[in-house]
Amino acid sequence: MGKATGFLEVDRKDRTYDSPAERLKHYREFVIPHDAAGLQGQASRCMNCGIPYCHNGCPVNNQIPDWNHLVYENDWREALDNLHSTNNFPEFTGRICPAPCEAACTLNIVDQPVTIKSIECAIVDKGWKEGWIEPQVPAKKTGKSVAVVGSGPAGLACAQQLARAGHSVTVFEKSDRVGGLLRYGIPDFKLEKHVINRRMVQMEAEGVQFRTSVEVGVTVSVASLKENFDAIVMAGGAEDPRPLDIPGFELPGVRFAMEFLTQQNKRNAGDDEIRAAPRGSLLATGKHVVVIGGGDTGSDCVGTSNRQGALSVTQLEIMPRPPEKEEKALSWPNWPLKLRTSSSHEEGCEREFAVLTKRAVGENDVTGLECVRVEWVNGKMQEVPGSEFTLKADLILLAMGFLGPRKQGLLEQAGVELDPRGNVKGNVVDYKTSVENVFACGDMRRGQSLVVWAIREGRQCARSVDEALMGVSELPR
Repeated sequence: MGKATGFLEVDRKDRTYDSPAERLKHYREFVIPHDAAGLQGQASRCMNCGIPYCHNGCPVNNQIPDWNHLVYENDWREALDNLHSTNNFPEFTGRICPAPCEAACTLNIVDQPVTIKSIECAIVDKGWKEGWIEPQVPAKKTGKSVAVVGSGPAGLACAQQLARAGHSVTVFEKSDRVGGLLRYGIPDFKLEKHVINRRMVQMEAEGVQFRTSVEVGVTVSVASLKENFDAIVMAGGAEDPRPLDIPGFELPGVRFAMEFLTQQNKRNAGDDEIRAAPRGSLLATGKHVVVIGGGDTGSDCVGTSNRQGALSVTQLEIMPRPPEKEEKALSWPNWPLKLRTSSSHEEGCEREFAVLTKRAVGENDVTGLECVRVEWVNGKMQEVPGSEFTLKADLILLAMGFLGPRKQGLLEQAGVELDPRGNVKGNVVDYKTSVENVFACGDMRRGQSLVVWAIREGRQCARSVDEALMGVSELPR
């Protein structure tokens, strides 16, 4: 514990943002980081609790008090090594993780948690700036080969761990660039893509081979992978979007959120309009946009729509409006239910809660959305009589989550057993599927979740694969 009274002397002060007026002009990240002295002050607030609840709140079990202490002591290099011991990609989580660790922080009981996420991001960003992050090339090769299907955070974490254990790893990605959801599902203003690219360079130096524009189950058969690799890891994510089963769903202006977000990320990457929009250009410019779904993906649609120049943006959520502040005695140290206002919401958005959509209005294209207000009685949803209303809508974006992995192609050919939710069946002990030498991790196994959960599963799956191939494993869980 660097400073025993730090939490009494220093108030929480998190990173700030550029003003909405400025950040709406571009798609770059807009976070204003702390200086070194400010970070040391924030790190000094860590109480080094006898029971560090933040460890359990963090899915990868980051040793948060340890690297807080090291930052306070100005030992950044050691803090980086400690951080990397549990998390392959802290620059991802330091930007886009919702920080369940901060919800679990003991100081959160009084609404003053340590700025864990900001400190984590600062540690790894400094590591890149100073040139401390280098390839970790294995001393010897095992002679074993592994195919990893999917280059999202689970696939990348699994591939890097296996390569460092000495295996020959090939990552297959159906898109034209590596990164999965990180590349095409997260807007650049939250995660600039050079952050992914530099990790790719590191991983290639460690021996990982990337094969993009190759869809396993379509371009390459699962049978060929079984023939040419000793093990297969399925880390393809949960990509089957939840549809909106209402009249008018088929209208051209009713689209899935991921299609909308992917197109803009491709434009930002320099792709021409035809390459970015194979089904036709999808822009919010000059339109009244309605986003259905109140989660992070919906928020990303809000921010992107405003940057494209939407006339108005409305976000709908079927659940009631959460409380402004949680009841700590009931929720802490667990993730609480409370109203969360993102940076995208601050940039301009009308938010409606407890709203059920009834019909998309229009003939050749959508012009409006008929809705009704609902209330929840004994856990059951009921429409409120006389509460019907219609929103003007030129573009409706569906951000209602995912039903699980796509079944055609990969899963059909692999013949793996699915669980009752439609995900690939496999436990968190060995991550094995019902098919020999085939493993599954990340959203494809657990269903849609956080990037930090994907990294955890990728790391743990890598150890299981290593153990299956070699009999023993020195990789951490």
